[in-house]
This record gives sequence, structure tokens and C-alpha cells, in this order.
Amino acid sequence: MTANADKDTARMHVKRLGRELAMQFLFQRSFSAEAKPLDGWEEFLGQAGNEHGLKDNRFARKGGEYARRLVEGIFARLPDIDAVINEKAQKWDLNRMALVDRNILRVAAYEMLYVPEVPPIVSINEAVEIARDYSGRKAGNFINGVLNGIKDGLNRPAREAVDKL
Repeated sequence: MTANADKDTARMHVKRLGRELAMQFLFQRSFSAEAKPLDGWEEFLGQAGNEHGLKDNRFARKGGEYARRLVEGIFARLPDIDAVINEKAQKWDLNRMALVDRNILRVAAYEMLYVPEVPPIVSINEAVEIARDYSGRKAGNFINGVLNGIKDGLNRPAREAVDKL
């Protein structure tokens, strides 16, 4: 969530909140050796809620639920997601990418590959916007390029939700 939480929250969609929370949790987990993927999840949500001024309401709960869905799915399929990103990130090894960029890519790639109700183009646009808020100036272009490569390899419409993948 960006610095101006009240203004941004008013116009933010539940899934956008979920994407940002998922990226932040993945980023935080990059620095710890927790035994299970969701170790520390509840503490993270409480801290994120306090830090960003999230109220205890339906919006925050739904955003947290979507974030958890993303995080669980990413951890369950991490080797496959990372392989797809590595394949499309020409000349960039995943381990050389900035942690924020790597985790933004993981969230968007997971959505594109495994969340049929989100059109791939939406995942790309959201990832680029999140990169502009959390990463370096040029990160949006890099993330856009990698995710467009993934999109072009999908066997689904880029601008439409589908029933199943």
C-alpha cells in the first residue's frame, strides 16, 4: 500500500490490495527461513494493517483473503512459476533480480497461469502499477516485458476471464 493509505484505499480494488499484500509478504519471507510457507502470516497481516491504516472491514478482510490465496498458490507452485519467469526474463537470472521485482513477477505470473477469473492483461497492468509504487523507475518496463512474454505463451484470451484453466 502506498504512503497515502486513505486516499489510495478509497480507490483501490480488493484484488489490488491482495496483490500488494502478497508481494509484501513474499518480500518479507525472502529474509527469513520460516519452516512453513505461511508461518508469520497473521502477524504480517496485523502489522500491514497497522502500518497502512487498514480498517477492520470487509475490504481489508477480502484483500487479506485474496492475498492468502495468492501466497498459498505461489508457494505450492513456486518452481514452476520461477521457471516460467526465468524463461521469459531474457538474460536475467531470477536470483539477480531485485527482490521487489521478483515478487511482483511471481504474483502476476501466478495469476496469469492459475487464476482464470483474472484476465492476463489485468495482471500485467496491476504488476506494472505496483512496480511503479514499490520499485525503481525502470522496473515497470522490465516487468511489463517479462509478463508480456508470459502472456504471449498462454493458451487463453489476454483480455477476458475464463471459467477454467
